[in-house]
Amino acid sequence: MAFDEGSRSLNFLEEIITKDLQNGTAKSIVTRFPPEPNGYLHIGHAKSICLNFGLAKQFGGKCNLRFDDTNPAKEETEYVESIMNDVRWLGFEWARLCYASDYFDQFYKWAIDLIESGKAYVDDQSAEDIRRSRGTLTKPGENSPYRDRSAEENLDLFRRMTEGEFEEGSKVLRAKIDMSSSNLNMRDPVIYRILKRSHHRTGDKWCVYPMYDFAHGYEDAIEGVTHSVCTLEFQDHRPLYEWFIDNVDVPHVPHQYEFARLNLTYTMMSKRKLLELVASGIVSGWDDPRMPTICGFRRRGYTPASIRRFCKEIGVAKADSMVEVELLHHCLREELNKTAQRGMAVLRPLKVVLENWPDGFVDELDAENNPEDEKAGARKVRIGKEIYIEKDDFMEEPVKGFFRLAPDREVRLKYAYIIKCREVIKNENGDVIELRCSVDMESRGGDAPDGRKIKGTLHWAWAGEAVKAKVNLYGHLFTLKNMSDMEEGKDYKDYLDPSSLTVLENALVEPILAKAEPLEKFQFMRHGYFCADFGSTPEMPVFNLTVSLKDSWGRQNR
Repeated sequence: MAFDEGSRSLNFLEEIITKDLQNGTAKSIVTRFPPEPNGYLHIGHAKSICLNFGLAKQFGGKCNLRFDDTNPAKEETEYVESIMNDVRWLGFEWARLCYASDYFDQFYKWAIDLIESGKAYVDDQSAEDIRRSRGTLTKPGENSPYRDRSAEENLDLFRRMTEGEFEEGSKVLRAKIDMSSSNLNMRDPVIYRILKRSHHRTGDKWCVYPMYDFAHGYEDAIEGVTHSVCTLEFQDHRPLYEWFIDNVDVPHVPHQYEFARLNLTYTMMSKRKLLELVASGIVSGWDDPRMPTICGFRRRGYTPASIRRFCKEIGVAKADSMVEVELLHHCLREELNKTAQRGMAVLRPLKVVLENWPDGFVDELDAENNPEDEKAGARKVRIGKEIYIEKDDFMEEPVKGFFRLAPDREVRLKYAYIIKCREVIKNENGDVIELRCSVDMESRGGDAPDGRKIKGTLHWAWAGEAVKAKVNLYGHLFTLKNMSDMEEGKDYKDYLDPSSLTVLENALVEPILAKAEPLEKFQFMRHGYFCADFGSTPEMPVFNLTVSLKDSWGRQNR
């Protein structure tokens, strides 16, 4: 399923922008990617990044990176820096770097304007009382007993809130809209609350902070955003977005549009819950390769191009759907198949002694670096009397369909020779610890001189130069395909897969793999695609499984 920009029809956002440019509603396009810096970005954010930056590029416009930093209780500079790094890693550069905190003074002035025009008031009710009085989808809300305060009293109270006179939770500023509205978001939403917290940019200047719904549209207005693209959960917030814009004097009128967020199988994308996984030590950090974070994907060996292609493949829709994670794997495999250096790695070694191999003889063989890339060239691999193969490539009593090594059976060693198992050595527990094999010295290159057919081909590692390596094998972090289908009474932690990480401490890799730089990518032949982890060294290489060779999605969708 290749993505062809020239052959597909426009998605609904592209149609809207095209029409706006044609009829003059917009002279140029300005979009924005507006994360809150309260965690690391995940694959769902990647879809929004690709969409917003992609639309701006497609239509010759600009895209801003904006941090919605209106809640100092949860936001940190660490997250700001990580987000900037992730956006750049995905291949995008912003036109302007903006922060909601840049506009705190202007937000405050607009709040004053709303108070003076009788459209906002200070409420002394507790958060619990406010929630209770909002009503339900079938029951209208109740007016606050403080709703009819005069503008003068509200201005005085709001000033004193700003000066730190009142405690957190004792007062809030609410918009005065309609407590009987069918849209709960329009029932006098809170627009300012008291937070006596130091802000990562403004320090202790403020002790009142705007709510996201209040700030969002105003940020777009200040920055000249023409198409404010949000996920579907903000659809019901759009009337509120427009109400705030309509009730003060703004320099520009933006418009909000909604698209379906990314839902991925075997994946959870709640920043709050991802933070819990990190804080509780269930994962090693935000960049744990099992995490759906962009930095986790990067450490696991994903490429920016594969993620961008995935985001194009899934498209832009108006209705939520579940995307198979195998599609993401497919996009990555197709790229790595063309670009990744090949190498041989034995993950669970079993010793093999080639009994008739000439003592002291070491042969040097040609091996393709990447058969999909003519320019990749070849490398030399060496072989001697003692080698290692995978334990799973030997079966003492082979079952039907097993074409690998067994007693009195021949197999081909990749690039090398044909060998035949003559003797099986076991320990006192009955475990196979060594195989004694004969080698057909006339079969150099893997072809039998008499033309006999050899069905099995094995990768291997020569004991004389193989390097011991640590290999991390990763699976899905969760066992449930759709994490929104949790059974009643169960928590997401009930679906954690205890086997999502397998650590192999005694793998053997050929020398070219041991020299890998961190994040350098390889295909371990017959295993899958791997990348060198951070901290990997030639003396102690560490590799992370990126994705297996098996491509069930690709076969089903050809």
